[in-house]
Amino acid sequence: MICEQEAADEVAAVIGIKTIKAVVPTWSHGLYSCRYVYPNGEIVLSVKELPNQAATDAYFASLRRQHGEQRTWANLGQAAFVTPNGSMVVRKDDNVLFVDISRLPAQFGSPPTARANAALNVATTIMGCWTGA
Repeated sequence: MICEQEAADEVAAVIGIKTIKAVVPTWSHGLYSCRYVYPNGEIVLSVKELPNQAATDAYFASLRRQHGEQRTWANLGQAAFVTPNGSMVVRKDDNVLFVDISRLPAQFGSPPTARANAALNVATTIMGCWTGA
């Protein structure tokens, strides 16, 4: 899903830039991830699939502790927050999406905008692909 060509096309449409390398998925210990590489940076997308709500809540909380929380975000998944660098973490059912924009310049996209806007746009796009998002 997050690493499929359809997702890459939708992400390119919302940020205005296409990747310069193929988006290649990896799967390890329930974590599905891939890198979207651009001429001046990259976005790393990952989805952690967990067995139940308790495990999902614990993983979501661990990302909050690890990366920090600048603010929560309403109306995206079942819970979401923005990290101090503008990355986004979104919980939906037994999955947690992490949109890591730490390797982007402060201004990114076409037209250029704050990199945190790229994270929000990507998270919103990906969540829109999930049924019932």
